[in-house]
Amino acid sequence: MRSSKFRKFLPKQKHTEKQSEEDVQSHYDIGNDFYKLWLDPTMTYSCAYFEDGNENDLEQAQIAKVHHILNKLNPQKGKTLLDIGCGWGTLMLTAAKEYGLKVTGVTLSEEQYKLVQKRIYDENLQDVAEVRLEDYRELGDQTWDYVTSVGMFEHVGSENLPKYFQDVYKYLNKDGIALIHGITRQQGGTTNAWINKYIFPGGYIPGLQEIVGDIVDSGLQITDMETLRRHYQRTLEIWDKNFNAVRDQVEAKMGERFTRMWDMYLNACAASFESGNIDVIQYLLTKGPSGKNLPMTRNYMLK
Repeated sequence: MRSSKFRKFLPKQKHTEKQSEEDVQSHYDIGNDFYKLWLDPTMTYSCAYFEDGNENDLEQAQIAKVHHILNKLNPQKGKTLLDIGCGWGTLMLTAAKEYGLKVTGVTLSEEQYKLVQKRIYDENLQDVAEVRLEDYRELGDQTWDYVTSVGMFEHVGSENLPKYFQDVYKYLNKDGIALIHGITRQQGGTTNAWINKYIFPGGYIPGLQEIVGDIVDSGLQITDMETLRRHYQRTLEIWDKNFNAVRDQVEAKMGERFTRMWDMYLNACAASFESGNIDVIQYLLTKGPSGKNLPMTRNYMLK
């Protein structure tokens, strides 16, 4: 528990649309070339899913994660999907190409937006995929059959979590299904002053009780929850190994101080997952009775 007498020394957070845009761009718009140095070829910057036998293959684990998420939705061809915080587009474009969905991705990162837009045109997906450089809170009255959001709610702030889940509810069609994947702290919500100052401003790791309460209050119902703590630990260990394999290039591009801080950031996060100080959980949610329009058992998720 944070002592109240030290709170005045912590950086102040606000999550207005303008501030959220600046926070996201300060981290993700470092440059696509920087992330390409140490992420896998899918350019996925979130927890991978390591199936038996692929503990050292990050690319395959990231592809497996995307399918694990999409399979949980039990998606029907021709329906629509919104990906809130779409990153560099791997999930949304996989949904379009391999699941036959019409997809919309939203991001506040100009670098991500440009790359996803290019991928859509390069792969001739203009009829089934679009990406918007837009705050998810400004999507109007449009609704979708499915909503996904991976590694996103950690950045909306404690004060905006209730509205975040209300927006997920709002953007879903009747009986729609959402898969929300994010870092969660089972011991209660927290911030990290060092990461907020030097790596990603505005970050807040919500507590499990907080998230469940906000989900229920929004009108959504929980159908399934899965913890992937060990998977994120392994993901970060591989990222740090990749990062240090190109450390000279990073240092030449970004400087020694930046390089040392990012190495520390990746190691510290891996250690936090290993210790159980933080977790990552996938929440399968329905707009309507839990499990409606989904198979009776979890077996379908593993197809």
